[in-house]
Amino acid sequence: MVKTFDELRKRVAETSGDTLAVVGAAHQSTLEAVEEARVMGLAEALLVGPRTGIEAAAEKAGVDLGPFEVFDVAGDAAVSAKAVELVRGGRAGMLMKGSVSTGTMLKAVLDKQKGLRSGKLLSHLAALEVPGVDRLLFVTDGGMNIAPDVQGKAGILVNAVESLRRLGYTRPKVAVLGAVEKINPDMPDTLDAAALTQMAARGQFGDCEVDGPLALDLAVSAEAARVKGVESSVAGAADIFLVPDIRVGNVFAKGLLYLGGAKLAGMIAGAAAPIVLLSRADDAETKLDSIALCTACSR
Repeated sequence: MVKTFDELRKRVAETSGDTLAVVGAAHQSTLEAVEEARVMGLAEALLVGPRTGIEAAAEKAGVDLGPFEVFDVAGDAAVSAKAVELVRGGRAGMLMKGSVSTGTMLKAVLDKQKGLRSGKLLSHLAALEVPGVDRLLFVTDGGMNIAPDVQGKAGILVNAVESLRRLGYTRPKVAVLGAVEKINPDMPDTLDAAALTQMAARGQFGDCEVDGPLALDLAVSAEAARVKGVESSVAGAADIFLVPDIRVGNVFAKGLLYLGGAKLAGMIAGAAAPIVLLSRADDAETKLDSIALCTACSR
């Protein structure tokens, strides 16, 4: 179990790093992140994109391209296909979004013949280091699945739990969030939460603890649960926050990031290889932490 991004970086650096294929490497903060990851021993990188653009971005970033292999490919679709090919062929163990659009990259990932399908649902997992909180918090899915049904939420939960096991969590605690902690037939999310809790009780998600519906105050505060008379081993101790839909997850994570001073890392789970997926506007530190997260989850 890791409690901070510093701990995560150190843990990854102590083992032999993996290699990531950067989808559209002509991007300054992306190059800054992959260079720092290389220096720290977190991961090596294969750079895919137009060479002239990569060279220009590297000059702005102050990054020497000498240690990197560059694949001179033009056009977002071709760049995405080449990066995915490098992962499929075993040259890289992870994928990282650079300057290309998310939609174009995911189209290559989901290609039925040449992509990285695994038979699982793809879902976004955000890790947040929040000031005053003694552990990392994981929010899913605020970046991939818009309005999943209960089956989709089960797939999202499986991806998150499997990712945390790779991070050293032996029995992750999952709070299935809702506006209230009581089951209300007029609030479908509470019914989904109850179903997921029962599925977990029957062992369908392996060794983890799942409880819901839980309002956010109960998920983060055992005292709030005590005052409300709710008995839950997850209350106040949740590792994973399974949100009802993408709107809740996006607002939750970005609220902590921009208003709560949190640090964030993000990845896509469920593909044949983990994928670093962030906004092009995210800074190099966020991308570096995401590389560390993906590297840890690739083993």
